[in-house]
Amino acid sequence: MSAPDVENIFADIIERARALDPANARKWFEQLKILRFDGGSIRIGCPDDASVRFLEENCRSVFTRAAQQITGHLVTVEFGVNGVGGSQGPVAIAAPGPALHPDYTFDNFVVGPSNRLAHASCVAVSQSLGTTYNPLFLYGNSGLGKTHLLHAVCHEARRRSPGLVIQLLSCEDFVNRFIRAIEQGNLTSFHSQFRTVGALVIDDIQFLREREQSQEEFFHTFNALYNSGRQIILTADSPPTEIPSLEDRLISRFNWGLVARIDPPSYETRVAIVQKKAHLRDLPIDDEIAEYIARQVQANIRELEGALTTIYALSVTSKEPVTLDLAQRALEGQIKLAVRHISITDIIDVVTRHFDVRLTDLQSKRRSQSITTPRQICMYLARALTKHSLEEIGGHLGGRDHTTVMHACGKIAEEKQSDPKMDALLGELTKQITQAQPV
Repeated sequence: MSAPDVENIFADIIERARALDPANARKWFEQLKILRFDGGSIRIGCPDDASVRFLEENCRSVFTRAAQQITGHLVTVEFGVNGVGGSQGPVAIAAPGPALHPDYTFDNFVVGPSNRLAHASCVAVSQSLGTTYNPLFLYGNSGLGKTHLLHAVCHEARRRSPGLVIQLLSCEDFVNRFIRAIEQGNLTSFHSQFRTVGALVIDDIQFLREREQSQEEFFHTFNALYNSGRQIILTADSPPTEIPSLEDRLISRFNWGLVARIDPPSYETRVAIVQKKAHLRDLPIDDEIAEYIARQVQANIRELEGALTTIYALSVTSKEPVTLDLAQRALEGQIKLAVRHISITDIIDVVTRHFDVRLTDLQSKRRSQSITTPRQICMYLARALTKHSLEEIGGHLGGRDHTTVMHACGKIAEEKQSDPKMDALLGELTKQITQAQPV
């Protein structure tokens, strides 16, 4: 088979992969090259190690399906960095752990009034680890860009110091590794892994709550890193003082450096985010469409990305260009949910009906499981689906304070992650709440 034929087949494979999985399609797919095609195996060259990891973790099966559909043969697909046999040596992020996302760089982060301080502090930290804003603590609701900034710091720090060892992981991963180290009698190795790194970056540190032994371990890890001038970066869904059941000595240390809040993006920032995300996906949209999406989707950045994916998928499957009419058709269902105002009363009505309890039960001091669970679910859903403050949510449910609401939200969030039944229940309740018609 001639080289032009191979290139044409590869171009068709890329296009088919985009159509099969629009959510993970990226503009930098244009930089992918075919390194080897021997009939039964295809090796694809990528611009860097981050893109290799992204494709390995998110797109291997999609590219395999696309290759098999285009060639008509059973083929395997593998990825490597352009010009080398595999990835370019050791990666500066300590393994095991999540890889850096190729999209999550400072260049791809849209700065606005809601995140300006957080962005500026992350840029400063990435340029001078351990000496500027240490620790750095970012907080805000889910989907506002905290994880993006963490990865961006690591990208820039790795670029400046390729040999620097960085640990980037979730709080849950930190706790699980600590538990395994105890079980295996291997705490010395655990200490070496976390107390000697150039930077420790932990997402969702609020999950340390109610884990006394893990808090003790993290306290000593924090001290070891801080005293040796190593950078510490943490994120949470609330400021340190509002994380329930967190030891005072940890709260104090988290406040030693800079605490920066990230708020929901303004309309103008949402327009810019839509345009940036569309560019990353190589999705052509004009200003009118970007403004339309920004007006209709207001909750967070993830929902903006979801809206773009929906539009892209409809464009690809219908073979239509992206127009305002197509965008309106694609987002029709989401817009109906967006314009539906959800109140705490709506949530309580659905939850009490499902669990066959009364509002007075939820507002009472009763702590039986049959009452505590629906009460905590009400708090979690109110936090997720309304703009009410923690105090307002607690006020609707018996005058409980904000720390009680935070504890409930954290507990349900953990169960959602670990228990498929709870995850399914929350999904069903959310569906009932958002699809209910106002009386």
